[in-house]
Amino acid sequence: MKTIRIPVILGMIFLGLCSCNSIKSTTTTNSSQLTSQNNSQTQPTVKIGGSSSTVSIVKLLAQAYQSQNKTAKIEFISLRQSEGAIAAQKNGIIDIASSSHKLKPEEDNGKIKYREFAKDMLTVATHNSVEGVTNVTTAQLKSIYAGKITNWKELGGPNAQIVVLDRPEDESAKKLLRKYYLGKDKTTTQAVILNKEGELIDALQSTPYSIGAFSFAYSVSNQLPVNHLSLNGVAPNKENFANGKYQMVRNIGLIWNKAPSPTTENFINFIFSDEGTKLLQNKGFIPSH
Repeated sequence: MKTIRIPVILGMIFLGLCSCNSIKSTTTTNSSQLTSQNNSQTQPTVKIGGSSSTVSIVKLLAQAYQSQNKTAKIEFISLRQSEGAIAAQKNGIIDIASSSHKLKPEEDNGKIKYREFAKDMLTVATHNSVEGVTNVTTAQLKSIYAGKITNWKELGGPNAQIVVLDRPEDESAKKLLRKYYLGKDKTTTQAVILNKEGELIDALQSTPYSIGAFSFAYSVSNQLPVNHLSLNGVAPNKENFANGKYQMVRNIGLIWNKAPSPTTENFINFIFSDEGTKLLQNKGFIPSH
């Protein structure tokens, strides 16, 4: 009887030990997986939205930030205007709004903060097919947008019809054009209205004999093959900005909650850091800090 029981008992003990070790190993693995999943799930996403003229530079800053912070999650929400982005921020749809205008008193609910981080010159440029035209006066630019000058040969350029690419009246680019050059003159009905600045930039590069106004910094940083026009003999460059000769400049700022989440605050701190400032300078923007 003993010769029968001893192997059975030892076998049961052996199986029990194997079983315990197996369970322990499995439990450890699952715990590790759950911890990894929980860490991933608890990383908050910073949601950003803004006017089409400001989002491009915020995206560049976000890419630089994420290259250093691999777990950082940043999502861009498609919004066209600064006003819409500010409203979305106040309603908790996004964490940060980028705007091409300073926070207006009626937009401030007392819970948000505005801070400008860059300035961007607005350039008037043409498709590279427009040869022989490097400068236009205020009177000439007004006549182009009003449809009174319709052929480039009237300005010393090629014998070709001018294609005016324009933005809606409530966009920052059109507001600045009106403030400094166009005044209240009506724009020609032949102008092609493009809602987003990116659309105008693409159209300008692909449409022969076209003219339009957009971000000078974006054009420089992306080395766009377009012709930048001087206005009344003043070229869009940092020197003319610094001496005040080139005045068509828009301010780019951020709006966020006064008590932001840690992840939002970390990204904002990066934007206003020395590294963020250097990136802005390298991309052709003029840091405000």
